[in-house]
Amino acid sequence: MIDALGSPGSLLLVGGTSDIAVATAHRYLAERPLRVVVAARDTPRRATVAEELRAAGADVEVVDFDAEDPDSPARMVAAATARGDVDIAVIAFGQLGDQERLATDPAAVAALGQVNYVAPVVVGTELANRMRAQGHGVIVALSSVAGERARRSNYVYGSTKAGLDAYFSGLGDSLAGSGVSVLVVRPGFVRSKMTEGLPAAPLSTTPEAVAEAIVTGVRAGRHTVWVPGAMRWVMSGLRHTPRAIFRKLPF
Repeated sequence: MIDALGSPGSLLLVGGTSDIAVATAHRYLAERPLRVVVAARDTPRRATVAEELRAAGADVEVVDFDAEDPDSPARMVAAATARGDVDIAVIAFGQLGDQERLATDPAAVAALGQVNYVAPVVVGTELANRMRAQGHGVIVALSSVAGERARRSNYVYGSTKAGLDAYFSGLGDSLAGSGVSVLVVRPGFVRSKMTEGLPAAPLSTTPEAVAEAIVTGVRAGRHTVWVPGAMRWVMSGLRHTPRAIFRKLPF
């Protein structure tokens, strides 16, 4: 259970090798030891993350998860909850994709849609079912400001995040009164492994800043947070920019 100070006793990281997921675990571990379930593909990075979190004081479990496998979400949630309840689950997996290829390759579009939209919403449904049964829990879904208005430079990625965002926002509303809640996190450009080699954008942020926003947002009972906070107002302006102007913006 989440204690009186807002600290969880257990944390599930779906896409547990992502920089944001790892930073979130470290942020909570700075307050108290806890059980951390790292759900990810079986890679050297997963083993490294598990050892890193153990060294930080976590009771670490590792479970298999592959977003490209339609049967993986159910197996993963069952394995992650076999030893007990999950207080907070962070859904932090996804891919950017290559927009140039995505513009003309239907198979690549389907693959990105599976990883960025289909798999997360199936995971969300599995987690919601489990948390309703246990009577408590928080689902944290990593969305993106890219989903608030798709840009010509990454409209396929943006569209997957728009769908993910809509699903988890609606899921949160449907869970009101159940003891389970959803926090949708909308970061801007995050300097991480996922964006390595890409030019930084204005108002760039870090995995640690996103982790701090997650912890603060969960404790405050928020349903949506932007990281950094100023991105909320930037995106509000961009959503209302006339289309003829928006399509000419250099990003």
